[in-house]
Amino acid sequence: MSQDRRDSIEGIVISATGSWYEVATERGRLNCRIRGRLRLKGVRSTNPVVVGDRVVVEPDGDSSAIVAIVPRRNYVIRRASNLSKESHIIAANVDRALLIVTLHSPATPKEFVDRFLVTCEAYKVPVSIVLGKADTLTGEAEAEAAEFSAIYRDAGYEVLRLSSTTGEGVEEIRSLLTDHTTLVAGNSGVGKSTLVRAIDPTLDIRTGDISESHHKGKHTTTFSTMYPIAGGYIIDTPGIKGFGLIDIDGKELCRYFPEMMRLAPECRFYNCTHTHEPGCAVQEAVKEGRVAWSRYDSYLKILDEDDKYRK
Repeated sequence: MSQDRRDSIEGIVISATGSWYEVATERGRLNCRIRGRLRLKGVRSTNPVVVGDRVVVEPDGDSSAIVAIVPRRNYVIRRASNLSKESHIIAANVDRALLIVTLHSPATPKEFVDRFLVTCEAYKVPVSIVLGKADTLTGEAEAEAAEFSAIYRDAGYEVLRLSSTTGEGVEEIRSLLTDHTTLVAGNSGVGKSTLVRAIDPTLDIRTGDISESHHKGKHTTTFSTMYPIAGGYIIDTPGIKGFGLIDIDGKELCRYFPEMMRLAPECRFYNCTHTHEPGCAVQEAVKEGRVAWSRYDSYLKILDEDDKYRK
């Protein structure tokens, strides 16, 4: 056995800046770079090492090196914004994802929600939806919140209400985090970092305000970071503007919409695409309001996108 191999240790990536990685090991936290050959294995991701990865490290003072990645049990991934055929992995080896959604200031598009849920379904990541800023939901906004919650609960998802201001939902979410590694994701300005700080006020996490001119969130988390919390870990991520899917086969897409998958066996044709075929149980359910039109519309748009990237 070589000297390098004897000295190598395993650890977990708790922070990633793109060029430097902080790895928690039995010898403490190490600042690491990626060993050059690790980048040359045909990885299609813009970030081959991500927060949550278990890695093999060769310690060497201030210039320790990540030399291998332990096989991931799951991850959350999206299409890279700069290169359409490359991916960006948000986090790996997570027990649950919390998708933070707000209906106003800023408004989270339902299509964004649906795309995130599809990815979690495809990569076997349990996901809960957190409807944030619940203290602002009055009047028409309360009715909108009830409709939103009904759509996703009918689809099969847990929908929680959260107000970091009043404390509503904080303890319920804390119970989900206990002894688990949890990814917190969403658009900028929905309150991801504020939630983390509400659960553990001792954590040094920056929070920001909404841009008054554009009514959109300002980026306060610059890089993904993992924090110890409630006996487990929570991964705070930068705000995500868009969520392009990658490596999702259009023929399998229905499987990642649970309410449609439940109906698919009732379709006349076993290979029904739920777009034009006669005797389609999914299309019938959409007409009758048993499947939300917004969910079905997201399904159709993702199918169109799959066709575009396969050409």
